[in-house]
Amino acid sequence: MSDNYDISSKRLTTTGAAGIGRARIRMVVATLSGAGRITLTSGSGGTTKIDMDFGAAGTYDIMIPGTGVLFESDPFVATATNVTAQTLFWS
Repeated sequence: MSDNYDISSKRLTTTGAAGIGRARIRMVVATLSGAGRITLTSGSGGTTKIDMDFGAAGTYDIMIPGTGVLFESDPFVATATNVTAQTLFWS
């Protein structure tokens, strides 16, 4: 049996609300200009759901295992240190 999901994506270049509503994040692709950090919370000021540090500039593909991370509220980019862009993939 295979799992079938409709996957959507959105490219973000700043901190703030993703504007996608309740979502299950399944992958993040991030481009950084140097060592940095990404913190995603469930809504502004909500629970931290994803918090990642990166040691160098580059493009990173972060695949979330299992069924992904559920954001009960609109995913909010609380921190994007040295992040030039990130794309969220969700269902």
